[in-house]
Amino acid sequence: MLNHNSIVDETTPLEFNISQNYPNPFKEKTTIKYCVPYKTQVQLNVYDSDERLIEVLVDEINKPGTYEVNFNALSDRAGQFRKLADGYYYFRFKSPDYMSEKKWFCINKL
Repeated sequence: MLNHNSIVDETTPLEFNISQNYPNPFKEKTTIKYCVPYKTQVQLNVYDSDERLIEVLVDEINKPGTYEVNFNALSDRAGQFRKLADGYYYFRFKSPDYMSEKKWFCINKL
């Protein structure tokens, strides 16, 4: 998979962490920041409120650092058009030693 996330700080974090997306709620685009304390496989996936997979944002080995990845509600990574319905969505961050999930709100009527 192509590397779609970008490292924003190469300082080694002490622990895994995933921040709430910003902005939240969002209309078209939102950003998720996460920290990796050592080289490991990570996954970051987006799900709808019925637990259906919407998109795989990250599925790769990351070196230690802080990363940002963007999510676009209007198109997927391949550029295919989509329009997410208003509502709650989830992103789930996983590594072999850590898992966290956050809820966000997409609103198209802003």
